[in-house]
Amino acid sequence: MSDVATRLDVLKTYKLYVGGKFPRSESGRVYEVTDAKGEWLANAPLGTRKDARDAVLAARAAVKGWAGTTAYNRGQVLYRVAEMLQGRREQFAAEVALSEGIGPKKAAALVDAAIDRWVWYAGWTDKVAQIAGGANPVAGPFFNLSTPEPTGVVGIVAPQAGYGHSLLGLVSVIAPAIATGNTVVVAAAADAPLPALSLGEVLATSDVPGGVVNIISGRTADIAPTLASHQDVNALDLTGAIASDGPGAAPALEAAAADTLKRVVRPELDPFAQDWTNAPGTDRLLSFLETKTVWHPMGI
Repeated sequence: MSDVATRLDVLKTYKLYVGGKFPRSESGRVYEVTDAKGEWLANAPLGTRKDARDAVLAARAAVKGWAGTTAYNRGQVLYRVAEMLQGRREQFAAEVALSEGIGPKKAAALVDAAIDRWVWYAGWTDKVAQIAGGANPVAGPFFNLSTPEPTGVVGIVAPQAGYGHSLLGLVSVIAPAIATGNTVVVAAAADAPLPALSLGEVLATSDVPGGVVNIISGRTADIAPTLASHQDVNALDLTGAIASDGPGAAPALEAAAADTLKRVVRPELDPFAQDWTNAPGTDRLLSFLETKTVWHPMGI
């Protein structure tokens, strides 16, 4: 008889990430997440409109502290996220491979790119003001300075399809928003939420304050409309919303966002055409910034 006792695998219980904590969905429900072949991978929490509202409350409470943090410190925090993600590289490579139906080498390359993207945006935190602000020429004895400030709470519909969407695409929409001092509520990819939910664990063990990033899994058609119409959400990133008509589609979400004058980033017409491995540029850094202009008299 073998000395090694037969044991059951301890399967991971995935949870939402809201306010720096890991609550179950208020509904108590889960849904099955499958791989590219339709085989069961895990149960993910089925987030609801109530979960989305709770996440917005957490994000709003974190705005003042995060926006008030120095740009240099925010860069240190984002770099720490990259460090922690690097330490769990193998786990994320496995989750990305299963979620997107790709080989281990491609998945590992996508995880490496996601780590590099955190570092890239970390370097921009104390430099974005140099391209988004400046001294303005005026006809008078005044200094006229324009400086960027964060918009506030950003609702994000994470990429739902395409190569690299489950982690690299997710990081590509979260990192620029928080790098500039915003807080975010993210509706994770419904078909591939596991890397997003695991990212919450990385954020919780980094220096990111609770509430700065909130991640909800579930049906996008349930979560996204709540973010679009919520009066305490200041901006909306619809990258993962479908451009055609239907529940949770971009046109309906834009119309809901218009009632509260939200800034909106529109989705690509073809989400599969989005190549997340391309250099990100600065567009997303500038999308969720407000400009404050200050006049000051010159001394004699």
